[in-house]
Amino acid sequence: MTGNHASNESEASLLCKSCGLCCTGHLFTWGKLRSAELKSAQALGLKVLGTEPNQRGFSQPCSLWAGQCTIYTSPEYPHFCGLYKCKLLKELMDESVTLPEALTVVQQAKGMIKEVDELLPVSLNNNFRERLVSQLENPGEKDLEFQEKAGTLLVFYRDRFGVKDIVADLEEI
Repeated sequence: MTGNHASNESEASLLCKSCGLCCTGHLFTWGKLRSAELKSAQALGLKVLGTEPNQRGFSQPCSLWAGQCTIYTSPEYPHFCGLYKCKLLKELMDESVTLPEALTVVQQAKGMIKEVDELLPVSLNNNFRERLVSQLENPGEKDLEFQEKAGTLLVFYRDRFGVKDIVADLEEI
């Protein structure tokens, strides 16, 4: 890494705080927790899902997201949240993209998400990713506009954020 390391950390924090796609249920359905974090996570109001090591976590969207993480600098901040680095964040940290470029990517993603969300059926489920997958797997009447926009969004997720596991095969969309 070249340049000022502290500056990169600051830019990384700015990117994460302005993005939040890993907190809002747009990229993931749940976040991981360590066993020692279960009680504090519940006390914070997170919806804890399980206690088994491979399934221990909290549901997304995170109830502590309010346009920005409300515990980002808190000692109760889940360990995994601090460890996770999407592809875009890694590119910012290795200086292959600038902060303005990364923020533009986030805004593009949010714009695509809005367009796809408007095409999803109304649901009581507030997790975008779960609703997206449900519609992709059970499209009912073929909606070509939805299929096209959802496919474009999933390719963007893969290429810009490194999230590839939303559907088994992107080419089938």
